Amino acid sequence: MSRRSKGLSVTLITGALLLTSLGLGGVAVSAGPPAPHGSAARVFAATHSGHAMAASTATSPEDPDGDGYIPANPPVTGVTPSTQDPPHRYFHEFQANCSVTRTRPDDPIVYPQQPGKSHDHTFMGNTTTDAYSTTASLEAGGTTCKAPGDLSGYWMPTLYNGDQQILPVGPQVIYYKAGVTDYTSVRPFPKGLRFVVGSPMQSADEFRHHPGFVEGWECGDSYFNTEFPATCPNRADVQLNIRFQAPSCWDSKYLDTPDHKSHMAYPVVKPGTNDNICPADHPVALPMIEFKMAFPVNGDMSKVRLASGAGHTFHYDFFNAWDAPTLKALVDHCVVGGLQCDARGYDETHPEAGAALNEHYELP
Repeated sequence: MSRRSKGLSVTLITGALLLTSLGLGGVAVSAGPPAPHGSAARVFAATHSGHAMAASTATSPEDPDGDGYIPANPPVTGVTPSTQDPPHRYFHEFQANCSVTRTRPDDPIVYPQQPGKSHDHTFMGNTTTDAYSTTASLEAGGTTCKAPGDLSGYWMPTLYNGDQQILPVGPQVIYYKAGVTDYTSVRPFPKGLRFVVGSPMQSADEFRHHPGFVEGWECGDSYFNTEFPATCPNRADVQLNIRFQAPSCWDSKYLDTPDHKSHMAYPVVKPGTNDNICPADHPVALPMIEFKMAFPVNGDMSKVRLASGAGHTFHYDFFNAWDAPTLKALVDHCVVGGLQCDARGYDETHPEAGAALNEHYELP
């Protein structure tokens, strides 16, 4: 049975998905007259924790029928979650070091083709990312990432101290890790995959207990803060930091879904073990992205806020536009190979393994 032949209209289904993703799963959605084709998941606005999101009124040019689903071409078939337990390696990761490119109130995932509709975002990586970005436009752009092959778009809500933007300085650390125990099963992201991690609509409790929560907001010796600390040590070496991990299990079918989340899932624990595996409905293990951001602000933090609201509204977006051979080389060498690599794919504790990329961060 196709999606559209279900008893509920596409509008009802996708609207419920959107409300659930925004932390409003308990809000009743009534089934009115069928919406015009292509308007699904675009007709709802919601508020939570003092933050409001406008309804999206357009779809991505890559969405073939405007229903919010962007199918993978081709999809991945015949995959089941790996339950193997390879030889233990403490690390299986590499870094994508990318600098800030711009800020603007755009979001090509949540508000495609609608410039100015989002809260303000700080963009990193691809130098062309804006409301009109597509996989093809990102591939034609430039990058501030150390590896020229990383043309992906990374963005997060802009941080302010009062009315002053506080932008991360220099290359930021974006880890690509194994999220599952069988690190040898991790494969590269499919081109064009995009998703949102967290939500500007989440409550403080949802943020604290989010599966991607690592250390929360920290500065100096203060860790695991849901909100911004009231003060931070006023020293040159102290910055405001956050680490937050993305889901790493893919449903194998869609590059995006109406809520920008349900095609991805976090690993689960295999019953009776301590092993992390992908759930059966999201069987494909991909790299687990972890943002490790540093903002140059300290001292009195009473006026520090995000464009999306309080500290607990932190979230981020990822739009994959890596050069496929470059990403595969780094994933195979560093993640599958069980190494702790820099942006060249070099592990200084295992020099004998060599590097995935040359001195220009390109394939040799």
